[in-house]
Amino acid sequence: MNLLRRAHGQFRRGREAAVSALHRAAVVASDETGVRIEGSNAYHWVFRSDEAVVHHAAPTRAAAVVHAMMDGHRPAVWISDRYTAQQGHGERHRTCLAHLARDVAYAVEVSDDPVPLRLQLWLGSVFSLAERVTDLAASTLAAKRRTLERRLSEILAVPSQCDLTHALQAKIGRARHQLLVFLDHPGHVAVTNNRCERALRPAVVQRKVTNGYRAMWAAAGEADVRTVVDTARLAGADTFGIILKTIRA
Repeated sequence: MNLLRRAHGQFRRGREAAVSALHRAAVVASDETGVRIEGSNAYHWVFRSDEAVVHHAAPTRAAAVVHAMMDGHRPAVWISDRYTAQQGHGERHRTCLAHLARDVAYAVEVSDDPVPLRLQLWLGSVFSLAERVTDLAASTLAAKRRTLERRLSEILAVPSQCDLTHALQAKIGRARHQLLVFLDHPGHVAVTNNRCERALRPAVVQRKVTNGYRAMWAAAGEADVRTVVDTARLAGADTFGIILKTIRA
């Protein structure tokens, strides 16, 4: 910890550069996970663009964290799950389809209602289209979008006696304008938030192994290290090499 504290200033400069890159990004994704800091519940956030990965320790998961991080910048597209605090930070929002797919899969497993299965097939079509989105002409994408939207409207309009189906239809109905945003930005907007979740995985492992941080400066210091390392890795840099280079700078 003493080494981390002494090196904190070196990594802080790299963090500032990553945040600046985030403020220039057209597409930004975010996610967070719980962590213990100074004996209290807190959160480890991650913000990701094509050029930067910014980790941030905060005592809350409220929207104020996003506002402070972005400092007024509103990207063209924001990607996240359906948590309210992560909504409304971009000109358009892209809901992570993996989260919806898990909800649908659960409904398929526990319900005999046909609607969840139809939603699962619809999501399968979306994932399949996403894999080929950069290979298709704009006219083809437009036609496929109309087909997907028509199918979804039909599914959401199906009457059902199942409460789980009703909840699922309502959830997807509220998010439907966010589901096909990737078609407007082929190759630039992912259909899931998997990259943020992968960036958070080391923080989850750290939480399980150590049960958190005794001091906020330690959480912030580790977040800065992860920011510098993960941002450099986007350009193919070696983890040990970038840490050594930063400390020696």
